[in-house]
Amino acid sequence: MVSPRTPDPDQALQQQAETRTAMLLVGGLTLIRLIALFRTPLELYPDEAQYWLWSRSLAFGYFSKPPIIAWAIWASTALGGDTEPWVRLPAALFQGGAAFTVFLLARRLYDGRTALLATALYALAPGIQLSALAVATDAPLLFFLGLALLAYAALQGAEPGRRLAPAAGLGAALGLAFLSKYAAVYALVGIALHLVVSKTARRSWSPAAAALALGVFAAVLAPNLAWNAAHGFATFRHTASDANWIGRQLFNIGELGEFLGTQFAVFGPIPFAVLLAGAAILGARRRLQPPDLLLLCFTLPPILIVAAQAFVSRANANWSGASYLAGAVLVAAWLTRWRAHRLAVAALAIQGVIAAAFFAVVLQPRLADSLGQANSLKRARGWDQTAEAVIRKARSEQIGGISAVAVNNRFLYDALAYYGRSYFGQPLAPKLAIWIRGERVGNQAEASAPLGPANGQRVLAVAYEGWFDTEMAADFTKVLRPEIDDVWLDRKHSRLLTMFVGEGFRPQPRDPKTGYPNPQWKPGDKVVAKLGPDGVGPQRFQPWRFWPWRFWP
Repeated sequence: MVSPRTPDPDQALQQQAETRTAMLLVGGLTLIRLIALFRTPLELYPDEAQYWLWSRSLAFGYFSKPPIIAWAIWASTALGGDTEPWVRLPAALFQGGAAFTVFLLARRLYDGRTALLATALYALAPGIQLSALAVATDAPLLFFLGLALLAYAALQGAEPGRRLAPAAGLGAALGLAFLSKYAAVYALVGIALHLVVSKTARRSWSPAAAALALGVFAAVLAPNLAWNAAHGFATFRHTASDANWIGRQLFNIGELGEFLGTQFAVFGPIPFAVLLAGAAILGARRRLQPPDLLLLCFTLPPILIVAAQAFVSRANANWSGASYLAGAVLVAAWLTRWRAHRLAVAALAIQGVIAAAFFAVVLQPRLADSLGQANSLKRARGWDQTAEAVIRKARSEQIGGISAVAVNNRFLYDALAYYGRSYFGQPLAPKLAIWIRGERVGNQAEASAPLGPANGQRVLAVAYEGWFDTEMAADFTKVLRPEIDDVWLDRKHSRLLTMFVGEGFRPQPRDPKTGYPNPQWKPGDKVVAKLGPDGVGPQRFQPWRFWPWRFWP
């Protein structure tokens, strides 16, 4: 693999035409996504609301994620305001940038035709459609991984005097990728693997280039490491806890099969099949070209490691997302080399239809309702109404004075923080807090706004879906006026809220074995009024949950 030579005039014109085509493709898809963002009636998913909340207090780290996503939302909302489209804007822009890095990477490693096919395969991948419209950590991760791959590819075969610039770029891009999501560690695994299997890769480094790359990487990442050190390495511990090897049945064939199945859905059915077949056949026959080997080193580790994690415990479909960008280039290269034009057209057609259907559902969510898929959208609906119901109850109780509105669920906390921001931002309004069920802090909300005796004198308590409501009530010396509200999300699904006024917050001792209250909540338990320390305790059976009005939309 050598650095690209200066093209002749005809080649230069061809490259310019290819670049324009790629820009039109990426720009057109980004424009469609922006239209969808500004026209969709879907509300923020609670995780999106959480990232917005983080952006109100900029830091070098947060409890469960690095800081880039919060910084990006701060910038976009500073430009256009706090409405949903501006919160989500970074997702579309990061994915547009990632798609263009696919084009540049594929053209450097292969040729223009492969680059255009790779760009289309990546930009139309089903998982990328979701990532471009829902603000999360995957979009910036993929963008900065794309830049890192570009720098690493430029380093391969570079002249000794031209290694420092790509080395510095690699260090900076990797640092920013880590500040986006710690799944960037797969890039380090890919580099290490490539150095092991490729002599050319080892010869491409000089001591000065390696020191510069490591130095820049450390400098970019250092503020986040310092933040973690000052906060008990909260983000690292949370990331490790996601593996969830404790308290689950280990070695699950079903989880492994489900994860691999979702990869066909997320990356695309034909591209993922081509990826698996090409890696197996060409790898076994040792017919991998140098660029193939480089890309495989970045593509396979995330898939294999997360597949092993799924087998041992569980895994989400997007945990292998770090493989998508290099994988799209590799699949395009193989389809082009094999002259599998019909297969490439079929792949693009299938992914284009899926993308069109996705945009249609985003613009008209009732289409999902009519197809029986309303449940898949329930967490992006009804949060504004949920906030209205809670605020209405809080206003009615403010006459007697309330010290906090306390919820028992992170999703509810983040959604209320966003959709109730005009109310909770008022000087005389009660503060939003979260009741902690266990003995340990489990998320950013519990770390920053816990309910305690100091703010628990007289609280409006809200239990999400009624979960753990009796446990929550048991931590108060008085429980007054319990009620249940429903927020209808569509004709078949509703969100249930159990609300009561709690006075004298005094957390009960947690069970030393489970770390949770004892007795634990059971489905069907009911919060009842409790007039004092010797009042009636939680009871079961909730007759009002079966009143006819609950089933009237």
